[in-house]
Amino acid sequence: MSEFTLHGARIVVRAGALADAAALVHECAPARRPVVIADDNVAPLHASPIAAALGAELLTFPAGEASKTRQQWAALTDVLLERQLGRDTVLVAVGGGVCGDLVGFVAATYLRGVPVVQVPTSLVAMIDAAIGGKTGVDTRHGKNLVGAFHQPSLVLVDPLALRTLPAEHRRAGMAEAIKHGVIADEAYFHWIAAHGAALLARELSADVAHRLVLDSIAVKAGVVARDEREGGRRKILNFGHTIGHAVEHLSEYSLLHGEAIAIGMVAEAQLGELAGFTLPGLADDIRELCVALGLPVSIDRAFDAGTILALTRGDKKARDGAAEYALPMRLGEMNDADGRFAMAMDESFVRATIERCR
Repeated sequence: MSEFTLHGARIVVRAGALADAAALVHECAPARRPVVIADDNVAPLHASPIAAALGAELLTFPAGEASKTRQQWAALTDVLLERQLGRDTVLVAVGGGVCGDLVGFVAATYLRGVPVVQVPTSLVAMIDAAIGGKTGVDTRHGKNLVGAFHQPSLVLVDPLALRTLPAEHRRAGMAEAIKHGVIADEAYFHWIAAHGAALLARELSADVAHRLVLDSIAVKAGVVARDEREGGRRKILNFGHTIGHAVEHLSEYSLLHGEAIAIGMVAEAQLGELAGFTLPGLADDIRELCVALGLPVSIDRAFDAGTILALTRGDKKARDGAAEYALPMRLGEMNDADGRFAMAMDESFVRATIERCR
């Protein structure tokens, strides 16, 4: 078992940990009334046993990014109010990034804040969404534009749950792992490249799964520990996400989040090279690894460059109406941009990059 503590959140990584979820929830949130929340795909697989062990009510919502909305936030909040649940409530989010973001936002705002336990079951959630306290929902203007920072009491990560994850979701989650290698850990990037087949194998080995999850969490926790509210260094975690979020939005979420981020990383590394900040060849290295893992790397020709640019200006990372980009210098090292860790870019460079990435 491996443990971290991050801004008050206890993070437990252990094979088979889902079986002990009830005991760990009671330990981290004693004398509280638990409510387990999951989407309708994850509920029968993982959430129902946890709810039964806790003696808790299980609430569900439709699976998919389309549920990560203010309307679904309101629906879940209304159920909690109807049940007259008080501040002795702890919400237990079981599932992927959509569930964690949505339930975390409910917890952040219900009665001005109640504890939340994150039990991530997707790769994206285990190594990214559940770590660091970001919560939120999407709007028609873009992803995660309404939300709050709300650190969980506990993040319970069972790497063996990845064996139940559909292949396309495990593959998509690899994009966030690649990102962690690019921004902070060159050796981890090369480890992913060397173990691609094993990482995607149906019978995922416990050792490989643990290394994958643990090394990524170590990168993210290390960054967030130094910058909880994204005032500086935490911005490097947004590498690939400015163009990536725009592409994801334009796909009407037919692209999985990780698929969009793979495209965004290749494009933003290309942008860094074009602007002279990034070592030439890095975009090719990222592209080759993404392709080897079956991830998309090209921007759909149907996605208008002007529309992409407009979406980046409305992204939550924009400042004064200008998109900001976190750009790598070389594998494992990001440009600190004089302590800002992200910078506005000439839109002619961004437009040229988009066209090169078709």
